[in-house]
Amino acid sequence: MYICVDFDGTCVEHDFPHVGKEIGAAPVLRYLAKDHNLILYTMRGDSDTCGDKKYTFLSDAIEWFRQHDIPLYGINENPRAKFSDSPKVHADIYIDDRSLGIPLDHNKNVDWVECAKLLQRMGLIDGIDMDNLIKQIIHEKKIIENEIQN
Repeated sequence: MYICVDFDGTCVEHDFPHVGKEIGAAPVLRYLAKDHNLILYTMRGDSDTCGDKKYTFLSDAIEWFRQHDIPLYGINENPRAKFSDSPKVHADIYIDDRSLGIPLDHNKNVDWVECAKLLQRMGLIDGIDMDNLIKQIIHEKKIIENEIQN
């Protein structure tokens, strides 16, 4: 299955042009990447410039996936779906904080505990693995909260 994943507000908190704080995406995305093809689908680009400075906003997002050991099948494209000249990336599922129906937290970022529950109902996360995934998401969020408090 092809799964498109947005970056800002979906994998991390909104903090563009910086990479935002963790919101619990990594454990779920790592789990999904075992059996599915993840495609980074983002508005970030590396050709963005301001004056004489060139920015690497897309590379920063790709680096986040590399640091979290989450393989990407594609970046803003599905390498196997070349059957149309449409700019829309072909996928079976789109996980994006701007998608209708995606569960959001109080900061309007993807709520990964609730998102994992949706993915479980769709049959993409095994019930046996669900408790462990939720623990990992909560653990990741607590680490960030502790960093903020200290």
